[in-house]
Amino acid sequence: MSDAWELPAEPLAAFPARLTEIRIGYARVSTTGQKLKRQIDALTAAGCRRIFADKKSGRSADRPELKACHTFLQPGDTLVVPALDRYGRSLKDLITMVADLRTREIGFRSLHENLDTTTPGGRLVFHVFAALAEFIRELIVTGTNEGLAAARARGRTGGRPTVVDAELLKAARDLLPDPGRSVTSIAKLLGVSVGTLYNHIPDLQELRATGAAAAQLKASTS
Repeated sequence: MSDAWELPAEPLAAFPARLTEIRIGYARVSTTGQKLKRQIDALTAAGCRRIFADKKSGRSADRPELKACHTFLQPGDTLVVPALDRYGRSLKDLITMVADLRTREIGFRSLHENLDTTTPGGRLVFHVFAALAEFIRELIVTGTNEGLAAARARGRTGGRPTVVDAELLKAARDLLPDPGRSVTSIAKLLGVSVGTLYNHIPDLQELRATGAAAAQLKASTS
């Protein structure tokens, strides 16, 4: 599995090296009943000169305003969000996106958590986050290998299993973000058909896209 959370050589080094003092906001609500006004007011009070806002679930990969926001940001700018859960869908997602901002010399600030990567304390927090994410990744790899070993011990080294159980699906979900493995090779390794993976893992394409994005980030920072 690819290393999606490789720590930078100098994790506590200042970034951006030169701040423009330009703050760009991003807000999101996940249901039609929620209102953006409170988030936008907070971002405006924080000095954001432009605010992008999505009305999408955090689990949805289709967040057009977030994509537009990332495109709009320039080196030296700072992205400001109301809270971490308004930006990232998971710890892995959050670490990946903030790492991408770092490579582009863009700062990141979360108002609710009072976290600011343009300060030494904020960079330290994200260094701890990244270390924790790496620890979790290693646990996932270990669990996947143990699950595959158990499956082989039960005779699932070839042919299709009679039951697609939770253990098999967990192994598949752990393997899918790895861009070094094709969906076909993963299906073959687990002893199921490609169609079975698509039928039982509705967010399969999203898992693949997340892994590809992480691999691109690693390549750009190496």
